[in-house]
Amino acid sequence: MILKDTLRKVVRSQQQTISALPLGIKRDELSLLEKAFPFALVITGIRRCGKSTLLLQLADKYGKYYYFNFEDPRAVGFEASDFEKLDEVFHEEKGSCDSYFFDEIQNVPRWELFVRGLLDRKKHVVITGSSASLFSSELGTKLTGRHIRHELFPFSFNEFLKLKKIKPSLDSFKEYFVKGGFPDFLLTEKEDALQELMVDIIARDIAVRYKIRNTKKLNEMAVYLMSNIGKEFSYNSLKKIFGLGSINSAISFVGNLEESYLIFNVPRFSASIKKQIMNPKKVYSIDNGLSKANSASFSEDSGRMLENLVFISLKRHNKRIFYFREEGECDFIVKDQQGRLSAIQVCFELNENNKERELKGLLEAMKKTRTSSGLILTYGQEDELVLEQRKITIKPVWKWLLEQ
Repeated sequence: MILKDTLRKVVRSQQQTISALPLGIKRDELSLLEKAFPFALVITGIRRCGKSTLLLQLADKYGKYYYFNFEDPRAVGFEASDFEKLDEVFHEEKGSCDSYFFDEIQNVPRWELFVRGLLDRKKHVVITGSSASLFSSELGTKLTGRHIRHELFPFSFNEFLKLKKIKPSLDSFKEYFVKGGFPDFLLTEKEDALQELMVDIIARDIAVRYKIRNTKKLNEMAVYLMSNIGKEFSYNSLKKIFGLGSINSAISFVGNLEESYLIFNVPRFSASIKKQIMNPKKVYSIDNGLSKANSASFSEDSGRMLENLVFISLKRHNKRIFYFREEGECDFIVKDQQGRLSAIQVCFELNENNKERELKGLLEAMKKTRTSSGLILTYGQEDELVLEQRKITIKPVWKWLLEQ
């Protein structure tokens, strides 16, 4: 419980803070998200990826709005019963308003009851949170059919170019390829900021929320997985590597890391759902810069860094992603929102030593998915091949990113 006078001081202080903040570069999805109203808009994503800035960009479109950040240390102890007092403070400070913007509202138990009440009163509501599954039960039971959910990622290549005020080229891509897309890091270029971010995510978004005591093993697993991007893993192997008591502990840890957006796992392509579940999975990271700052081995493999970058772009566009492995291997089988399949191979450099292996895996995946065209994404090569009456386009990743 928080006193009303305390809430008033916090509201005033936060309003002064956000009024002085620059709105930053326009995020790619801003125009799309403006159309979310009158539904509640739920923006989730990894810590420090720009959710608060996007929220303020949306708020700026409305001119007059209420705002509260529940991660403010002065808001510790805020309870569901305090929402009524907060709403009174809002009205007393700014008068009548139809738009509510809340940062990290998931810190308050039963927050969804207040949001539902606002929607019943035809108010506009935008909320942010740092957990992929955090809102699932609340939204499913309380806001069904009344919300739009959007996952925000660190900067895309397009957004990176806007921030740096540079033109697209192989040279500008090289910088993005290594540094990734976390806004604060791109502005300061202090690598220890990405290391501190990793610590914050493990401690605040996972350990505290899920009451995990053995944070050492959790952190070790996070670093291990982020060091093995694009490689297969099984829960049983993780159990053995980290000396966990059961496979369920490994499953739980990986799930926690996914929910915080640090990593993603990708199933092997199969028509059988059971086989998808039972087969080993591949792991990818949210950002090259974050992985590089927290893993000495990740940056040693340019091919895996390129593969990770392609994965994140596919994930950003809500694609369903699988990997293919039978006689050969193909990095990605992608299913779009219309159910169409495509095959993508990622190769830092296509040369005489790897050409046969890369093409064999891609062609096999194309036959399996019955597609007549395939794509090989490289660091800098561009070409076009026709093999077995199937068209294969070879394209630099930086050009492909501009088309996404």
